[in-house]
This record gives sequence, structure tokens and C-alpha cells, in this order.
Amino acid sequence: MKESLFAKLKRIRFGDIGHFFLFLIALLPAAIYKRKRRHLWLLCEYAKEAQDNAFALFRYLRKNRPEIDAVYAIDRRSPAKAAVDAVGPTVCFGTLKHWIYYLAAEVNISSQKGGKPNAAVCYLLEVVLGVLKNRRVFLQHGVTKDDLPFLHAENARLSLFCCAAKPEYEFIRDTFGYAPGVVRYTGFCRFDDLLNAVADPDLILILPTWRMWLERDCKTDAAFRESEYFKGWDAFLNDPALDALLKETGKRAVFCVHRNVSRYETCFTSASARVAVKKWDEVSVPALLRSAALLVTDFSSVYMDFAFMKKPVVYYQFDRETYRKGHLPTGYFDYGRDGFGPIAETEKDAIGAMRRIVENGLLMEPQYEERVDRFFTLRDANSSERTTEAIKEMIGTK
Repeated sequence: MKESLFAKLKRIRFGDIGHFFLFLIALLPAAIYKRKRRHLWLLCEYAKEAQDNAFALFRYLRKNRPEIDAVYAIDRRSPAKAAVDAVGPTVCFGTLKHWIYYLAAEVNISSQKGGKPNAAVCYLLEVVLGVLKNRRVFLQHGVTKDDLPFLHAENARLSLFCCAAKPEYEFIRDTFGYAPGVVRYTGFCRFDDLLNAVADPDLILILPTWRMWLERDCKTDAAFRESEYFKGWDAFLNDPALDALLKETGKRAVFCVHRNVSRYETCFTSASARVAVKKWDEVSVPALLRSAALLVTDFSSVYMDFAFMKKPVVYYQFDRETYRKGHLPTGYFDYGRDGFGPIAETEKDAIGAMRRIVENGLLMEPQYEERVDRFFTLRDANSSERTTEAIKEMIGTK
């Protein structure tokens, strides 16, 4: 069912109005600036982040393709800004200058669909009014494994949609409604750094995703503590069997609270001194993925990065039915048929699966390795190069 015009307009909040005026002010200078920098590539992720596919591509461009005029948009208050400045030129996210660059750019590149000076205003201009028709490249944040209507062609209006895996590419190409050639199998730029990663055999990463209904239904911490989501992860983190496993094997674990659950982050604790509960913005998730030897997650696509490195994964899916009904419908990926590790529905079974993997030397079982090889048919360190060439082909340059 298509969204009504009224429903689309409801996305515009009072705080977005200022950005609409910035857009209007930027129109003329952008038209002039475009003549000066005809081939500007503007890259970004979330406003304060530089740790995903867009930053990986930015690093590659500055090091290997200096002839390409690439600029990265980052919030001036971001802890990552100094690191980005060291790589190459930047523009402050959400400012008038960012709007000028966005409108003048030959191509806008982001790992987030909302990677724009202001997502709501751009949605109004691009989808509702149809007056903003720039080239946008979507590098993705996670491997698409479920059906995501907000990424369908009629809702996203993308010029290039980059995929990380062959089945993912085929699913998006065949079902999301894009014209031939828009969806490309390039690999993820950030995957280029994974094959040489050195794992810490004593580090276990626990990283669940979020649930769309939590913010709607849980207005207070007390309400959140009553949710199935919190109870499931709280039971896992405080199970004596987890503490025993970590003590007996000398392992330590990091539990990372997802960014979209950050308002409830103080609710999570662990009785085990060997489990560190971390906020999203105080860790580098890519660094943890590279260094951890075992991953425990639920439905988060971070397991794709882990599987790409052929490191073992445990799926703790205590609320599978609720997740499918309220978060995301099933796509092409079936965890039982296609998954890269054992599935557990209780914390006891999850911890038991962890123990078996640790006792097996933290190796991925052969059946899961075979699935990795079928899934990632481009398993190399050339994704940034392929992505760059796909962008150049899309804009008509070589």
C-alpha cells in the first residue's frame, strides 16, 4: 500500500523547517559552485560517524584515486572529526555549506539512506515534490537480508545500489523495482579491511540489533524493563552459566548496546565481572568485529562481517515470532538454511553453543564455511575499487 501525501508530509517536523530555508538559500550559490567543482563526490554516514562503508571508500579515494574530488561530511562535534580531517577535506554536516555541496555534487554517496543534510527535507523535495533529482549512491550499512519497502525504488530513488553478497544482489535486483544496472554487486568497501584482521582469542562480542516498537511502546525505563527484548538479553547477560564459561576459559565479553536503544542503555548490566557493557558511541564497532573471536547476536546484520572473516557466530533468537511481526518481514535469507552458525531460542542454549565453539578452538564449522563461500562469491579486498568503477560508470566517466 502506497503512503498518502498526508502521511508523507507528516514526516516533516518543526525542527526540519530551518533546513528547508537552508535549502532555498543554497540553491543559487550551489548552481554557481557546481561550475567550479563539476565532479565533486560528497560522502557521509550518520552525522557524527566515520566507521562504515562511506568512510572506507573515502580513505580509498584519498589514497588511491587522488584525482577524484572527494569530500566527507562530518559533524563538527564528532569525536571522529579529527581522524577524518587527517584523511582529506571535510564539510560540517547539516550546515549551509553542506547544503551547497549536496546540491552541487556530481554524486552524493552514503552508507545510510538518510545520509543527507536533512533527511526529512530531502524526502519532501525528492519523493513528495520531485524537484530534487540528484545522483545518489547507496553503499548500505548492513547486508540487506529482509524485505525493506523503504529501500524500494519508488521510496528511495537511488541511482546506484551497492550490494555485498550474490543472493542479496539477486533479491534486490529482482524485487525492489530498480531499473537495470542500478543494483550492482560490488562488495562492501569496509570488507576490504577484514581479510587481514587479527582476532583476539579471548574476546567475545555480544551485539544485538534493536526493535522498531520499543520507542513507541516503552516511554520509560520501567516500561522497557518489562519488554520481551530487555528480558531476553538481561537473562543472557546475567545467567551464571555465562559467567562460569568466561571464568573457566579465560575469555571476556563486550556487550554493545545498539545505537537505536541508547535511551535505555543504563538498563543493561551484567553480574559477571568479565562482561563489559558498552554504549554505541564509546566503542568502534568495526574494530570490535575485526578483533573478536566469537560473535553472539540475534538478527543484526553484523554477523555478515563476521561470516566474511569465517569466524564463528551464535544466533540468540528468543523473540523470533515477535520480531517478524513487528520489526522486519522475512526476505530471502533463512537462518536455518542459510545462517552461518547455530540458532538458540533460550539463553541456556545460546551459552551452550558458545561453549561448544570455544571448546572446538573457536573455529567455524565446515558446513557454515561452505555457506560463506556460496554467499560471498566476491570474497577479496577489492570492493572499494569495484565501487569506484561502478560510480564512474553510473555518471558516465572512465
